[in-house]
Amino acid sequence: MTVQDFRPIAEVSADSRARIAFGKAGVHDGDRFAVAVNDEGQILLTPLASIPKRELIVWENAELRASLARGISDVEAGRVSRLDLDEITLPDGDDDE
Repeated sequence: MTVQDFRPIAEVSADSRARIAFGKAGVHDGDRFAVAVNDEGQILLTPLASIPKRELIVWENAELRASLARGISDVEAGRVSRLDLDEITLPDGDDDE
């Protein structure tokens, strides 16, 4: 990445706690960024979207991700209906027979 890849937006100053406001760059409250710096002192902020660790399996497993996408498509197309739990007979859990 070179300086040519960036476009100037504003000049800002750090406050007494070394904080810089990035509102002019389109940053909003709660936005998250990975921060990188090069030997010239240029700072690169890469926007992040954090997810709960329990949801990481969806992004790591292409088959699961595809299955979820099919399910969402089915819902959007009206190919699913609400299940009436009162009409379901569950096993009694007595496996000794």
